[in-house]
Formats: sequence, structure tokens, C-alpha cells
Amino acid sequence: MPPEIDDNVCTGCGKCVDLCAEDVFFGSGRGEVPMVTYPDVCFHCYCCVLDCPEEGAIHLRTPLTMMVPYK
Repeated sequence: MPPEIDDNVCTGCGKCVDLCAEDVFFGSGRGEVPMVTYPDVCFHCYCCVLDCPEEGAIHLRTPLTMMVPYK
């Protein structure tokens, strides 16, 4: 599942754009809400969710296939 940004909560700080190693987000960080440009590249590291200063601005659901433990 790709990350989703809540436009009502996001302040447009651009921290998620700077932190994402896979460049999933695009934005200027000048009060502009970032866009999710490459959702298929996200590998669900949760750094965008954990480091976002606004709680609940980014929602990320881990796909079921990543939740199932491998033997």
C-alpha cells in the first residue's frame, strides 16, 4: 500500500521528501503538501511516518505479504 498524505493535517514542511531514500515523495517544502509520485517504490521503512512532526499526516499500511513471517 502506498503512503497517503492527509492534506488537512500536513503542514508542508518537506521532511518526508528529504528523508525518503527512495524518492517516493515530491514537494518543495515551502508550505506545499508533497505528492506521492512513486508509490510502487516504497518499501515501508516507516521513516516518513516516524519523523513527521504532524501526527497522523502520513498513513502507511504494510501489505499482508510483508506481514507474514518467512520460514
